[in-house]
Amino acid sequence: MFLPRRLVSLALATGLVLTGAACANDDDAKSDSAGAASTLKIGFLGSLTGTYQSVGTDLKNGFDLYLKMHDNKLGGHPIDLKVADEGDGAQTAVPAATKLVKEDGVLAMTGIVGGGSVAAVAPLLSQAKVPLIGSNGRPDLKDLNGVWTTSFMSSDPGQSIAQYIKDKVNGPVFAIGPDYQGGYDEVGGFTTEFAKIGGQLANTGGKTLWTPFPQTTNFLPYFSQIKSSGAKAVYTFYAGKAAIDFVKQYKQSDVKDLPLYGAFITEGTVLQAEGDAAKDVFTTCNYSPDLDNEENRKFVAAWRQQFPDATPTTYAMASYDAAAVLDRAIAAAGNNVTSETINEQVGKLGQISSPRGQWQFGKNHAPIQKWYLRQVRNDGRALANTLVQDLATVGQ
Repeated sequence: MFLPRRLVSLALATGLVLTGAACANDDDAKSDSAGAASTLKIGFLGSLTGTYQSVGTDLKNGFDLYLKMHDNKLGGHPIDLKVADEGDGAQTAVPAATKLVKEDGVLAMTGIVGGGSVAAVAPLLSQAKVPLIGSNGRPDLKDLNGVWTTSFMSSDPGQSIAQYIKDKVNGPVFAIGPDYQGGYDEVGGFTTEFAKIGGQLANTGGKTLWTPFPQTTNFLPYFSQIKSSGAKAVYTFYAGKAAIDFVKQYKQSDVKDLPLYGAFITEGTVLQAEGDAAKDVFTTCNYSPDLDNEENRKFVAAWRQQFPDATPTTYAMASYDAAAVLDRAIAAAGNNVTSETINEQVGKLGQISSPRGQWQFGKNHAPIQKWYLRQVRNDGRALANTLVQDLATVGQ
């Protein structure tokens, strides 16, 4: 997949080289007896196998890209990145996280694809006082101490697009999604806000249709239910392989002419796999690679140099930002870099410059940020998630 032509030109114009100094001053870094900054262990946990492998890979690549651009340092310290596989959820995420904390001795952790994984891993990290600077969607948690995300609350995407869909669709909307925590939050964000503003669901009893996860690969029986419901549009959330199956089968079904709206169903490498079946699909996202700002031009140029045939995704962007957050927090910790001081400094960061635009952590330790409407269109010979308009600023 190729970047939009306008963005390629912007990327090439920057002439960015994947080297550079860390944003922190080495003089402020904790030093060993020889005066050199000590090496810090940071843990990365992501889905490197399973249904969401493509998402986990993007998270890893985004974090790695920031490290490469900053001489493998955060806050002036060389980084020893310890990597573990989250797999398909909590059952494999917890033992992987346990190893990172208890055997590898990481100071902080990043990554994590699934909301259920976050909820399951959080108590372990809280007990060990290891902060999580997560880089994908996160559910509501009672204890937020030490838990941050640079991406979004899992209910934010649906909330951001609900008003737009109500204004555009003349009739009820069918809601469908995967039967696990991430699905409940992602689709629930839409259905809750949609009901609040007077929208009507076409689902029986006004309740979302949940598909078994991760085993559902045949969506055609569910599309028959949508057809008989009288829906005028569909809203959904799937990612990774599940998104590919859903989108391709949607365009082969009896509901192919119904407008399809969703979160992340065309994001990243899945778009290339979906091909023409994804044309005209609308999605809400906190990032688009054709945003015109300085930080995005630098990010896209660096990504293009490292991955010439891939478009940067919201997953990669949020993980890149997680590295930037750690960079600033570690630098601010000065000569006393510990898990506790990193966590303390993350809470003091204020405005963060990002490829998505300016954002900051809210009271729920997630970004207050703008969301964008995108549509899959042809850009030259390739398909791209093309920016259509701003939607809403969401966060608290």
